[in-house]
Amino acid sequence: MSEFKKALGAPLFLFAGASLLMGLYSGLYDPSFNNYLSQTYNVSPLARGALEFPRELPGFMVVFVFTALIFLADTRIAALSSLLVGLALWGQGFLSPDLTIAVVWMIIWSTGAHLYMAITPSIGLRLAKEGQEGRRLGQLGSLESLGSLVGMLVVYWGASRLHFSFGVIFGIAGSFALMAALCLYLIKPQPLVSGPRHLVFKRKYWLFYALNIVFGARKQIFLTFAPWVLIKIFNCGIETFALLGFIGTVLSLVFRPLLGHAIDAWGERVIIAAESLLLVILSILYGFSPTWFSSSVALYIIMACFVADQLLFAVRMARTTYLNRIVDSPEDLTPTISMGLTLDHAVSMLIPIGGGLLWTHYGFVPVFVASGIIAVINLLLSGFIPTREKLQGIDSTA
Repeated sequence: MSEFKKALGAPLFLFAGASLLMGLYSGLYDPSFNNYLSQTYNVSPLARGALEFPRELPGFMVVFVFTALIFLADTRIAALSSLLVGLALWGQGFLSPDLTIAVVWMIIWSTGAHLYMAITPSIGLRLAKEGQEGRRLGQLGSLESLGSLVGMLVVYWGASRLHFSFGVIFGIAGSFALMAALCLYLIKPQPLVSGPRHLVFKRKYWLFYALNIVFGARKQIFLTFAPWVLIKIFNCGIETFALLGFIGTVLSLVFRPLLGHAIDAWGERVIIAAESLLLVILSILYGFSPTWFSSSVALYIIMACFVADQLLFAVRMARTTYLNRIVDSPEDLTPTISMGLTLDHAVSMLIPIGGGLLWTHYGFVPVFVASGIIAVINLLLSGFIPTREKLQGIDSTA
C-alpha cells in the first residue's frame, strides 16, 4: 500500500494527472468560446479580431510575469497558472454582465493559460529520459488530448440534448482547471527546481525566436478566423465545434505519440517543413473552397481543414525539442521558451486586427492568402534547422 501511495505522489503521476485535467478544461472551453462571443455579444469580424489584442497581451507579457515569479518553483508557477484559469472561467461564466467585464476575465484566463504553456514543457522534458524527450512530450500531449476528448463529448451532449448554458460549460471547465492546480501544488518542488531563472535572449537561439514569431502570425489567423468562417459563412453552432474537436482529439491520441516518435527519428527540420507545406494547402482550401465547390462540399472540406489544423498545432513540440538540443545549459530552457512565447504574442496581438480589416473590406479570402504566405516563410526558416548529425558534430568539436 505504501508503494501505491508513493506512486500516487510521484511527480510524473501528478503532472500527468494535471495534464489530463487541463485537457478536460480545454475540451469544454475551446469549442465554446467563439460561439460565446458571437451569440452572447454579437461581435463583428473586425471586433473579433480586435479582441485578440487583450486576449493575447498576457502572452506577450508572460516572460516578465515569469521573471517576477522567480521566487517560486516551476511546479508552483504551473499550479498558480491553473488556478488563474479556473477562477477566470467561473468569472466569465457567471460574473460577466457585459463584454467589458468578460474581457477582464478573458485577460485573467489568458495570463494563466499562457503562463501554463510557458512553464510546463520544461517540466515535461525534465521528466523524460535522455533521447526520449519527444516521446515523453507526446505521451503527456496524448493525456491532454484524452481529457479534451471527454470534455468535448460533454459539450456536444450538453449543448444538443441538455441545452447547457455557456455559464454551465465554463463553470465545469473551471472546476477541472482548479483540480489541476491542486495536482500541481502537490508535486514536491525540490526534484523539479532548476537553477536561477533569468530573461534569456541570445543570438544563438535566433532561429527558435524566428520560428515562434512566424508561428504566432500563422496561429492567430487560424485560431481567430477559421472558426469565424464556419460561424459566419456556414452558420455552424457549438455542437459542430464540439464534434470537430472530438474528431480532432480522437485522431490526436494517435497522432501526438507518432509525432513524438517522428521528431526523435527524423528530426525537427523535416517535421516543421512538412507542417509548412500542409499549412499552405489548408490556407488555399480555406480561402477558395466556397468558390470552387458547392456550399455543402465546401463545408465538409473546411471542416476537414479545421480538424487537420488542430492536429498540426502539436508540431509546437518540435520547436521545444530543437531548443532543448541547442541550449547552452538546462537553465536557459524555460526562460527561452517564455521569450519565444513573448515574441509569438507580440505578433499575434496585431495580426488579428489586420485580418479583421481585410475581412471587413475585402472578404475572408485575403485573410487566408496571407496565412499561406506566412506558411511559406515558415518553410524557408525550417531549412536553417541543423540536422541531428550536424548538431552532434558541432557538440563533438566544441
